[in-house]
Amino acid sequence: MSHWYMLTVIGKDRRGIVAGLTHALFEAGCHLGEATMMRLGGNFTIMLMVETEARKKALEDMIEPVTESMDLSWHLDQIEGHLHQHHLPDVCITVSGADRPGIVAQVTGALAEAGLEITDLESDVAGSEDQPVYIMQIEGVATEGIEALRSALNVATVSTIDVTVTPIDTLIG
Repeated sequence: MSHWYMLTVIGKDRRGIVAGLTHALFEAGCHLGEATMMRLGGNFTIMLMVETEARKKALEDMIEPVTESMDLSWHLDQIEGHLHQHHLPDVCITVSGADRPGIVAQVTGALAEAGLEITDLESDVAGSEDQPVYIMQIEGVATEGIEALRSALNVATVSTIDVTVTPIDTLIG
């Protein structure tokens, strides 16, 4: 019987992390599902769905030497592997403005109240150390409609933040 796990790995970015980890999983007979891998502030992080016949302890015993050799931290959770059950985003929200505490909480709180189901969120800090600019892009499903999102953001955001709400046209077939 196969089991699904979510493997989360983080460490200082360098060449070979993906190759080393995925090779070890392949050699152990694992099947890889959906994954997100990215560089964040000089660190590399992976969230990876792994399917295997092995139990959690056996998978942990396989992961430990690979991650230890690359000085990576990791975490493993058993999950239900629901592949191919994607929510297709129908809206993209772009936020930018002078960086300050609370931007993410303020914007995502207003969006949640207005019915947004976030499917993806990416952010970055641009500008300079003296004048940092926070940039965030959110994709999601507007369960209450795009106008509800626009209204909520008009009330919740301040003049130092620019927010754009754009419908996403998804062609299927």
